[in-house]
Amino acid sequence: MQPLLFSTQSYLYLQERILALEGFEKGEVEVKVFPDGERYQRILSDVEGRNVILLGGTPTDTDTLEVYDLASAIAKYGAKTLTVVIPYFGYSTMERAVKTGEVVTAKTRARLLSSIPKTGSRITFMLLDLHTEGLPHYFEGDVQATHLYCKEIIMEICHEIAGNDFILACTDAGRAKWVESLANDMNVNAAFVFKRRLSGNETVVTGISADVVGKTVIIYDDMIRTGGSLINAAKSYKEAGATRIFAITTHGLFTNNALERIENSGLFEGVYCTDTHPNTQKESQNPFLSVKSVAKIIHPKII
Repeated sequence: MQPLLFSTQSYLYLQERILALEGFEKGEVEVKVFPDGERYQRILSDVEGRNVILLGGTPTDTDTLEVYDLASAIAKYGAKTLTVVIPYFGYSTMERAVKTGEVVTAKTRARLLSSIPKTGSRITFMLLDLHTEGLPHYFEGDVQATHLYCKEIIMEICHEIAGNDFILACTDAGRAKWVESLANDMNVNAAFVFKRRLSGNETVVTGISADVVGKTVIIYDDMIRTGGSLINAAKSYKEAGATRIFAITTHGLFTNNALERIENSGLFEGVYCTDTHPNTQKESQNPFLSVKSVAKIIHPKII
């Protein structure tokens, strides 16, 4: 019997892409909203004794609670196994406390999800391209959290853009280790910018780690929110002599008209991202953006 694949409302597009790869039965859920805003959900597919996958990211607290509610019901109604696939875990900004009294939201949300009632066997969480490596350790109890990397897609995009003749770059030294590892896998050079912080919202670039004169530079960042750091880094690479600049991100949030700002900067020839965040579907009609699906990365891990 094929596993059942359910999805929260925000990720129905990704559910369809995984179902198209075959090997799953579509899990059906009835959803409606009461006049006061309360959400009604009813699981229509029989989950008892079945292997179940629930697809749902946490871009908002509403999405997070939808994942929690559905997963809890799936467990209650007798699923044999439950794998919760979280393409985008949306609390990486507050993954640690810097000031006294700050709430580490990444940890509290992981604890919430860890409290989903147990099925016949352990619940597994699958998280994609996390901003911080340590986040899986925030999940507690008898659950397993695994980090799934989208390296295969990122490498595919790089080769599609420039073959093997490019420099893989990042927005700052904080991502340098990951970008350097990826560059080594593709046998290309890596570059990053050195920054000095002047104030809470102002930095100045003090140097670049590699010679980019006359080169195609592909800037990778795990997520693009407002695009500010990306644009500033691109300016530095352009001033250092880069001839063509592209951007790749796993998680395209594109808040506050970020994609428009990036395009209007005149620094980039294109932006590429995966479909881990629902906002990518709103922007997918823009020819400046190319969206690649993570369905083929997720599918073999849950089949």
